[in-house]
Amino acid sequence: MPDSPALEISDLVKRYGDRAVVDGLDLVAHAGQVTAVLGPNGAGKTTTIECCEGLRQADEGTVRVLGHDPILDAHHLRPRVGVMLQDGGLPTGIRAADMLAHVSRMYARPRDLGELTERLGLGSFARTTVRRLSGGQRQRLALAAAIVGHPELVFLDEPSAGMDPQSRHAVWELVRELRDEGVAVVLTTHLMDEAEDLADHVVVVDEGRVIAQGSVRDLVADGDDSTLRLDAEPGLDVDGLAVALGDGLSVRENAPGAYVVIGAVQPATVAALGAWLAAREVLATRITVGRRTLEDVFLDLTGRDLR
Repeated sequence: MPDSPALEISDLVKRYGDRAVVDGLDLVAHAGQVTAVLGPNGAGKTTTIECCEGLRQADEGTVRVLGHDPILDAHHLRPRVGVMLQDGGLPTGIRAADMLAHVSRMYARPRDLGELTERLGLGSFARTTVRRLSGGQRQRLALAAAIVGHPELVFLDEPSAGMDPQSRHAVWELVRELRDEGVAVVLTTHLMDEAEDLADHVVVVDEGRVIAQGSVRDLVADGDDSTLRLDAEPGLDVDGLAVALGDGLSVRENAPGAYVVIGAVQPATVAALGAWLAAREVLATRITVGRRTLEDVFLDLTGRDLR
């Protein structure tokens, strides 16, 4: 059906031994949208996407990709779905241009290879074998292979990992164009700025479940709260600083010497901060005020401990 979701996951469960890596997860992605799936390492997002790609069999629940079962109906889906894996999937002994040409011949109406090569800057390494490409070059080639067949749904796993800024912005622009063409893009990334810039819908996964979802605007909204960031010497008295700044404000040290003040930040807050620092002869190397970011939300939801 035209209005049906491009991807629909309901009560998905995937176990490895006695451990449920994915534990009752629900997710929906629509055509003409970029859906970003975020989560810390081990959250279950990669396993979830592998179940959608037909690489793993779910233990419980249902997965529908363009209305089909990704394993039973794989032959229907291969011409309609593009997949970009972060950690491989490309034959290493073939030259980059030959590999992309080979993949394009598998589709009835492939993209123009010259245009795609120019857009992603593949020409500079077209005659280089895949095994000799840098990480960023492999990512660009993998992206080209994923979209060369004009997919209706594309899964992108860390699409700009290892890329320089120029390559990353070229990839972002191409992802936006895919969305504007009506393609459903499901993006997994650890780069919060990438998700914040590209995503129409964000899904945060932890411990195998969706713990938050919505637009970036919805997720970062928290009343009238703003975020004040301060770089200074490590080990400041954050509780004392919070008292000096006034009610409704909290202070934490995210990293040594990197402080965040959260709450209804006003001009008086900045003045109080300056007075507090001057009284203690502490020099701030940077003070910035702005709205909460997606990274702030992500850390609040999933914690700051290493996984």
